[in-house]
Amino acid sequence: MDYARFLKAQEPIYAEVLQELRAGDKASHWMWFIFPQLRELGRSPTARFYGLENLAQARQYLNHPVLGARLKECTQLVMQHHDKSALEILHHPDNLKFRSCMTLFMLADPNEPLFSAALDMFFKGDADDMTIQLVNRMPG
Repeated sequence: MDYARFLKAQEPIYAEVLQELRAGDKASHWMWFIFPQLRELGRSPTARFYGLENLAQARQYLNHPVLGARLKECTQLVMQHHDKSALEILHHPDNLKFRSCMTLFMLADPNEPLFSAALDMFFKGDADDMTIQLVNRMPG
């Protein structure tokens, strides 16, 4: 998997991402490469460029020492705002992308409770159906 596209995109903006998430108000454009989802869900060229092909790539992303740690850190920062909705924090349509991302990584590593906890907190435990359907149709 090409990690470089994510690292290159994150590096100049990651401090700003953390600041926005700590404030509980996403204001700039970074969702695709901080909270990736399946490529098939992407509509824009940017979403497709940063989309992950399958569960294997999601596992590789999660196991990458920088990308996986940042995904977890950013998820935890969103969860600090349990008094807000994902819509209030991330705005539309990024609240939906967050749900897709959390679903993908919950499926990629069922032993990591963070992603299902985020789904519980912001979506009453309801995972993203499209992500589940796409994963179920994938070979292997």
